[in-house]
Amino acid sequence: ASVVTQVIVDKEDPAFTNLSKPIGPFYTEEEAKEQMAKTDATFKEDAGRGWRKVVASPKPVAIKELDAISSLVNAGHVVVATGGGGVPVIEEDGQLKGVEAVIDKDFASQKLANDLGADLFIVLTGVDYAYVNYNKPDQKKLETVSVDEMKAYIKENQFAPGSMLPKVEAAIQFVENTQGGQAVITSLENLKAFIEDGAATIIQ
Repeated sequence: ASVVTQVIVDKEDPAFTNLSKPIGPFYTEEEAKEQMAKTDATFKEDAGRGWRKVVASPKPVAIKELDAISSLVNAGHVVVATGGGGVPVIEEDGQLKGVEAVIDKDFASQKLANDLGADLFIVLTGVDYAYVNYNKPDQKKLETVSVDEMKAYIKENQFAPGSMLPKVEAAIQFVENTQGGQAVITSLENLKAFIEDGAATIIQ
């Protein structure tokens, strides 16, 4: 079952004053500045590839359709939810109002997993493990690691922002908010190996 998911965010989230999530097509600098002069949109250069519109990426506060998703899960359905991070909304005058933002899908999934009472949170990505010193001669895969170890690696800037970092941060948040829970980072292709042999990055 697929559930279009509204994800409530805080309108006071600092992300709304620090726009960081690129969306839409690429523009030249001249085109971007022209758009900014005509609208209230913000554009930034994106890794030397051109200019793109940027929007807020606030943290999820609550999942509006949680009860419906929970009922479907309890009835034995496989549920697809929080697609793309969900539809961002704020609560205003007792109503929900859509906002221009993109919620990180890893944090939205983590919030849903915690709220459902899951004891295992699996984050699928393009590699079989999270690594330290990634793509360097001394690259090392992380197998079973603690939250404190992962936090130390974050302080060392071991995980790329916008790539592995949000996955690691979401995994840490899940474990910290779950009694005895585990978070797993691996690839779809390696999922069978994790189930059979525990071959993956396991945070506990």
